[in-house]
Order: sequence, then C-alpha cells, then structure tokens
Amino acid sequence: MSLQYVMKSTLGPLYLVASDKFLEGVFWKKQNVEITSSPTPLLKRTILEIEEYLRGERQKFEVPLDARGTPFQQRVWAELRKIPYGKTLSYRQLAERVGNKKACRAVGSANGKNPISIIVPCHRVIAADGTLGGFAGGLPTKSSLLDLERGNI
Repeated sequence: MSLQYVMKSTLGPLYLVASDKFLEGVFWKKQNVEITSSPTPLLKRTILEIEEYLRGERQKFEVPLDARGTPFQQRVWAELRKIPYGKTLSYRQLAERVGNKKACRAVGSANGKNPISIIVPCHRVIAADGTLGGFAGGLPTKSSLLDLERGNI
C-alpha cells in the first residue's frame, strides 16, 4: 500500500508517495493516494536527502526507487539519472542516448511524466537553444534547481 506525505520545502510543498520499501513519487501536486501525517522511515530518509540536496549538501540520492512507466519511459528515466549534477542535456541529446535521435518529442513526453521529480533529475533537460523547455514544478523552480546545482545559490 502506498502512502502520501506532504513535505514542506523551500520550493513549496512536495508530495512524496512511497510504499514500505520504495519511493514511488515526488510530485508538485497532491496525488490520489492515502495521506499520512506521520512519515515512515523511508519517507523520513527521503525528506532528509531532499533537504540536504536543497542546501547544496547532496549531489546523489540513495533512496530506493520504484518509478512505474512504459519500457520507453523507464529507459528515458534511467538516462536522466546518468546526467551529472550541475550539467544539462538537450532533449535531442537525451533522445540519442535512448537510441533514437528523432524521438525528441517522445523523450520530452516521457521526461514530463517522470514521477520522481528532483531525484530523477528531469530538470536537467533543456531545449537545444539553451532555453528551459518545460517543468512540472514550473520554470522558476527549474531555474532555481539548475542555479543551485551550478553553485549560484
């Protein structure tokens, strides 16, 4: 059974969804899952890791993940996790990494459906011209996350 906990962060509320063993989501909006007012050990660990990241003290996350999606989405999300802290890729570069340089739109769609925001760093994907593209948490938040990783905050 999955539970949802609302984490207060410097970015606003984050909706964490987890089973007993795996983090299943970090969302910007409330999910249709039972809410708990007392975080489980896994949720406490997730909160700590996100707080450390937002303070610039963590570059890699260690919580166990279970992101559910299609095989193509899974490939895209796996590649997202390989983008180094403080670096970005274009949608085209990401499409090339998943084996189809013409799949920019499909990669963008999979990127937008990433259920584990921040931890699976979809914010590190930008347009080829250097503009931010989209982000479920909003472009100001995406910009803030990229600035944080570049040491500008």
